[in-house]
Amino acid sequence: MQKNKYSSGILQYIPFFYVIWSDDLVTASELNVVQKAIDQDDSLSQEEQKTLVSWLNPKNPPSDKELKAWNQIVSNSEVKLIESETYPLATFSQKVVCEYFDVCPFNDSLKDIEVNLGIQPNHYNHLFDVEVIHESTSDFYDASEIDIILKGGHAEVVDTFRDILKDKIFEWDIHRNKEEFREVVLDQVKFLAERGYGAMAYPEAYGGTGDMEGYAYMFENMIYVDGSLTIKFGVQFGLFGGSIQKLGTKKHHDAYLNETGAAKLLGCFAMTETGHGSNVRGIKTTATYDKATDRIIIHTPGKNDNKEYIGNALHSKMASVFAQLIVDGKNEGVHAILVPLRDENHEELPGITVEDNGYKLGLNGVDNGKIWFNQVSVPRENLLNKYGSIYDDGSYHSDIKNPNKRFFTMLGTLVGGRICVARAGLGGAKMALAVAIKHALKRRQFNDSIKIQEDLLMDYPSHQLRLTPLVASAFVYDVTLAKMMEVYCDDSQPDKRKVETQVAGLKSIITWYANNTIQECREACGGKGYLIENRIADLKGDVDIFTTFEGDNTVLLQLAAKGVLSDFKAEFNSAGFASVLKILGIQISDKLTTINPVYSNKVDKDHLYNPKFHKHAFNYRTRRLTYTLARRIRDYIKKGVPSYQAFLKVQSHLLALGKAYSHELAYNTYCDFIEGIEDEKNKSLFFKLGTLYALHEIRKDAAWYLEQGYIAGTKSKAIRQRVERLCTELRPHIGVLVDGFGIPEHCMSAPIAE
Repeated sequence: MQKNKYSSGILQYIPFFYVIWSDDLVTASELNVVQKAIDQDDSLSQEEQKTLVSWLNPKNPPSDKELKAWNQIVSNSEVKLIESETYPLATFSQKVVCEYFDVCPFNDSLKDIEVNLGIQPNHYNHLFDVEVIHESTSDFYDASEIDIILKGGHAEVVDTFRDILKDKIFEWDIHRNKEEFREVVLDQVKFLAERGYGAMAYPEAYGGTGDMEGYAYMFENMIYVDGSLTIKFGVQFGLFGGSIQKLGTKKHHDAYLNETGAAKLLGCFAMTETGHGSNVRGIKTTATYDKATDRIIIHTPGKNDNKEYIGNALHSKMASVFAQLIVDGKNEGVHAILVPLRDENHEELPGITVEDNGYKLGLNGVDNGKIWFNQVSVPRENLLNKYGSIYDDGSYHSDIKNPNKRFFTMLGTLVGGRICVARAGLGGAKMALAVAIKHALKRRQFNDSIKIQEDLLMDYPSHQLRLTPLVASAFVYDVTLAKMMEVYCDDSQPDKRKVETQVAGLKSIITWYANNTIQECREACGGKGYLIENRIADLKGDVDIFTTFEGDNTVLLQLAAKGVLSDFKAEFNSAGFASVLKILGIQISDKLTTINPVYSNKVDKDHLYNPKFHKHAFNYRTRRLTYTLARRIRDYIKKGVPSYQAFLKVQSHLLALGKAYSHELAYNTYCDFIEGIEDEKNKSLFFKLGTLYALHEIRKDAAWYLEQGYIAGTKSKAIRQRVERLCTELRPHIGVLVDGFGIPEHCMSAPIAE
């Protein structure tokens, strides 16, 4: 081997200097990165530092002869450059030094240069005449360990369920006939019910294990099989069965829960109406108590007052119908009543009319329909009376005297469903990411030489930037939803309004995230992503509706924002808003602290990667939006604008606050979770994912932060650069990260992901 003329200290920097100068793209900021690394490298002698610094003068760059000499020294070595190394170029440089000098220390300064310059693996093919080992992903981290961390204490339940999904009944297929598709899905639901999964969240006395947290994990895993199965399952056991469990009393549990959990009694959840959408309090279906017959009369009064988009409508024998309960001429508000729909021959009962909603954008294995009631009479005992009863004497009674509080307490039963919908949406996003990234780790396209193998899609910085932050978000939202379900299931917290507010916002941002992610993955797979066989097309159609049901996202974000405004204490109505302003007057100062210019211009890595900065930025946005929103509403009211109209005027502001609050909540929840990870290597990985999530979200709101003076232009630019560099750092591990989602291999049926 040809002897080189440089010391070991200088030689280790040669590959980096060659990269810097050979592409003619060197910038002052890049040179500053290298200068700083050299200054902090204690292993270098003063003479070595002086030599290296002399090569950083843009006015006097190394000559072509010098560059060729550097290339020859590196190329004459027998070292192979392995793309899948965590720090490929730094590791390669150290191996070259080891070959020449038999000294092999790993220099952190080189690692910092590689990370901060964002050097891409695909550059190496074109720089040195050395063999490059094209391994698509590193084995530095263990996907099974990542999966275990995400499953937490529910590993046994999740793993057992994943094994159940190996049965042939769950093999994915393309369905063109909706009637046949619906029967396939119904059989799958019954199959799961027979194995105890339908009743899983119910008490032991009714065939369950009371495991609502484990139940939520199933929604994420079911969507790996099919979205229609996920929703059909949720309607039968979560909405219909859940309404009996949460709104009914023991007599209802005894009569219906066992058969519901076993899928022997199929039911639907009839809340939404054609003309009233998300306005549940404004639904028009009536449930009038007839004292003479001791029965409740269910009726659809107008043309657009029918129940709409009711899942399980065509297969159901019974419906949990939400209606205005009228007792002795007084409207007591919305209550749920169990109403039989069909007889033993599956014929519609008198007064019942059901129509098929027909083909939809997705979820065509779910039998959505419209339902009309024409003076349908049911026994008084069919009223689900946990929060309101009709006594034997015909009088109405509720322990919750305030009708508004009673209404929102009843709607609190939807919180668990919203978490499950978000879980399913997250599962759809994970599935799409797994398909897109596995495709990008084997699909090659373009480069500048016909002699060299084309570059992997995942090695392109643009491809990393479009997918890697979405992977980081999946981890953050996974952890957050698990915590939300834990809090929701904690009976030691009698006031559920706080978690209702939190879940309303999280369901919105996560289902929007899921749709955006699936679309990005479709595009990232090119034409292959458009083929149904590769699963992303179905995911697009199925997950799309998640932004609408269990609460329209735009409406839910306003609910979340009102929860922030009221500090979870005031009732959400126009009459109570004056008290909201009084609370805010105490809690929020008229002047928020002006951000220090030094802080708004701070761009060093330690600061930008510090969770304290991320938390402060998220919290500042939430507090600032809260204060300015309250002030705007107060000013409108002072001018005589009615409270309801004042809310309409600030609707976009409400939405911004709802999103800000939800992103802050997700990040804080994730940071708390990281503290509990014992293994330092995995903890570091999860920390890096959280950092990417935070900076990516702050970057998306950069315009607002710039307007407020919270960050300056230089800081905004530095955040953008850090997002790109984090994507580069995570590139070697991206395959392991999506494997860490734990998607069962038998569910990964997309040809481009195999």
